[in-house]
Amino acid sequence: MATIIVYGIPNCDTVKKTLDWYKKKNIQVDFFDYKKFGIQPEKLAEWCKAVGWEVLLNKKSTTWRSLPVVEQQLVNNEKMAIQLMVQYPSIIKRPVIEMNGKVMVGFNESYFTP
Repeated sequence: MATIIVYGIPNCDTVKKTLDWYKKKNIQVDFFDYKKFGIQPEKLAEWCKAVGWEVLLNKKSTTWRSLPVVEQQLVNNEKMAIQLMVQYPSIIKRPVIEMNGKVMVGFNESYFTP
């Protein structure tokens, strides 16, 4: 079976829901806490290529809303979004799942099954 990696923050409800879903299905996953360990710009660039930076950047998050409007307005391209996500990993939409060479963002049971 392919390796499944779930990226996120352990206290996030959606990440918990995702990990619980896999556990109930007896599907082994690896979990990467990017708030604790950080996230490399190269990894974010891979994800942006797969799903687009607009999908990864969670503009509904508390972190985004707490940024000054001037700083928010500077985030208008992939390079700026990646810089912001490296600086504030909690602004990345969760979870991000790598499976079978694909990148998926958010919780949706229909695409979680390997």
